[in-house]
Amino acid sequence: MKFATLDLWIIAIYCVGLISLATWVSKSNGKEKTSEDYFLAGRSLPWWAIGASLIAANISAEQIIGMSGQGYVVGMAIATYELTAAIALIVMAKYFLPIFLEKKIYTMPQFLEQRFDKWVCLVLSLFWVAVYIFINLTSVLWLGSLAINTLTGLDIVYGLWALVILSLAYSLKGGLKAVALTDAIQVFLLIFGGLAVSYIALDKIGSEEGFMAGFMILMDTVPEKFDMILDKSNPSYSDLPGVWVLIGGLWVAHFAYWGFNQYITQRALGAKSLPEAQKGVMFAAFLKLLMPLVVVLPGICAVILIPQLDSPDTAYPAMMSLLPTGLLGLTFAALIAAIVSSLASMTNSVSTIFTMDIYKQFLTTDVDERKLVVVGRNVALISIVIAALCAQPLLGNLESAFQYIQNFTGFFTPGILVIFLVALFWKKATSLSVLVAALASLILSIGMFLFASDDFPFQHRMGIVFLFTGFLCYMTALVQGYSDQEKAIDLNTISFDTSKGFNISTAIVLSVLVVIYGLWW
Repeated sequence: MKFATLDLWIIAIYCVGLISLATWVSKSNGKEKTSEDYFLAGRSLPWWAIGASLIAANISAEQIIGMSGQGYVVGMAIATYELTAAIALIVMAKYFLPIFLEKKIYTMPQFLEQRFDKWVCLVLSLFWVAVYIFINLTSVLWLGSLAINTLTGLDIVYGLWALVILSLAYSLKGGLKAVALTDAIQVFLLIFGGLAVSYIALDKIGSEEGFMAGFMILMDTVPEKFDMILDKSNPSYSDLPGVWVLIGGLWVAHFAYWGFNQYITQRALGAKSLPEAQKGVMFAAFLKLLMPLVVVLPGICAVILIPQLDSPDTAYPAMMSLLPTGLLGLTFAALIAAIVSSLASMTNSVSTIFTMDIYKQFLTTDVDERKLVVVGRNVALISIVIAALCAQPLLGNLESAFQYIQNFTGFFTPGILVIFLVALFWKKATSLSVLVAALASLILSIGMFLFASDDFPFQHRMGIVFLFTGFLCYMTALVQGYSDQEKAIDLNTISFDTSKGFNISTAIVLSVLVVIYGLWW
């Protein structure tokens, strides 16, 4: 793809503007930055920054390139991941956030220390640091550099290190505040760019009679691409197993990711108040409803406009080539925005967990605030450099980086969900029972991965492991005496009431989902 001079100027202005904005946001006005300022934005984030940052942290090259590619192959059914995530966000806001904010925690492992003990905290901290560095960061860096290579021809290694530098340039000094507030710009660009690609593609399909005409032609030409629920005859059934996507193991992934994932929940933990956090999460839920138009529809359009693609993952880049000069540069900037935002979110989370849950608790008795911030910055730098060095050795020879992510994170996801659910809502859960859950999740997942048939749905595996892990957690607590634990949360002291606006918004989101699935079941 060839960029005009105007496109290059737009991309350059975006990069400089991003760094400048982050630098301005990071100004301390002569005040020494505390750990709360750096890791949680001083607990001052407004709702719009929280909502935008949640989406920006979630959407990366994997999401844009990968889901457009799946739109090309499978169709709108892949949008289930995006649409049902809106429900998970609402549940998180109503039932999880009130407890987390009441406890005034920095990290998810810290919550487990308050509920159980420091050893549970340490085990989960080490796990998350390893996962974020060697799975999440490496995959985003690698997929991002591949996307840049596809679009520009830039050598993958150069693209990878360019992403590292850009991410650090705006996130290292300012911490979560710089990340969250600049994310608002990032999300605007991301949604604008994706909608622009979809609009122009539909207009072209409609022979310039308008995008609605193009959409009707698209539905008439490839109606199978709008089936939201796949039957067993569909080649993609093992990835999206029919009605089970609505009632099965996908919810394990959703609740673990949106409810208990550090780089996601950290945004809400930095809110001014619980109502502000809930408003921000609801904003993210509404944005999730837009994502199919942004990341899936371009791939479906490519079925008609470019039917002979070499690879499904080239669908989005190919559709970008339809954009006029100027808009192409802006949309490319949006893609870069998505990548660097995810990188910044993950490095900030690694730094927060290591500094607050490992360094502060186990490696030093000096809790000087300035030193904690310095350690946090150093950890952020070291973690992304390690990930950059490991990206090609770990992912370079794999056919699917997405599969790499799913296979390895899926080993732990069911256990993570069990651990946090019993920590929140079951007074009889013990430290040993949740450690058994963590180990069982790993062993059972690996066992099913090795011995189950290749066409056994990944979502089924997570659902089965979740149920068995929960049962083993229960049995362990039963053997230990089945008594209420001293550190158990008294839910009677927590209010789960939500505002009228939140409740109306919930009804709107659910109604939209009912209409979508009702029309395209």
